[in-house]
Amino acid sequence: MTKLTRLDKLRLRLEAQNACLGWAFGQIENMDGPVFELGLGHGRTYDHLRTYLPDRDIFVFDREIDCYEDCTPPDDRMFLGNIDETLQSASKRFPRKAALVHSDMGSYTEAHNAAMSAKLSRLLPEVVAPGGLIVSDLPLAMDDAETLPLPPGALEGRYFLYRAL
Repeated sequence: MTKLTRLDKLRLRLEAQNACLGWAFGQIENMDGPVFELGLGHGRTYDHLRTYLPDRDIFVFDREIDCYEDCTPPDDRMFLGNIDETLQSASKRFPRKAALVHSDMGSYTEAHNAAMSAKLSRLLPEVVAPGGLIVSDLPLAMDDAETLPLPPGALEGRYFLYRAL
C-alpha cells in the first residue's frame, strides 16, 4: 500500500468533512437548537456552516481568533478560551440544546488527539440535544451517544459521526 502523504491525509479529511456536514445538514433540518463549531481555525468551516444553515444560531469556540477577516464570527457568537472552560460555560447557557456540533480539534500528534478525544467525550454530552449530531475529526467515546455510519464520500477513519441519545 502506498504511504499517505500529509497532502493525501488533508484531502481525504476535507472530503470526509464535507460529506459528513452535508449529510448532517439534512438530518437536523426539522430540529431546534444552535450549531456549535469547535475550532475556528481560518474560518472556512464556519463560513460553510453559515452559508448552508443561514437561519441557525452558530456559536464558535476557539482559544483565539486567527481567521480570514470575512469569516470572523460576531463577538456575541464567540466563546474564546480553553475548550474545557468554554464548553462548560456553554453547557450552562445551552444545556443539551445543540442540534449539531462540528468538532475540528485534532492535530498531527497522537498525544494531543488522545487527550482531546477524552476531553470532548466528557464535555460534549452536556451540550448536545437528544437526537443531536456530533461531526468530529477525532474518534469519541461517549456512553450517551451512538456511532453512526459515514455517508458516501467519507472515508472511514477520516471523520466520525455520533447521535446523542
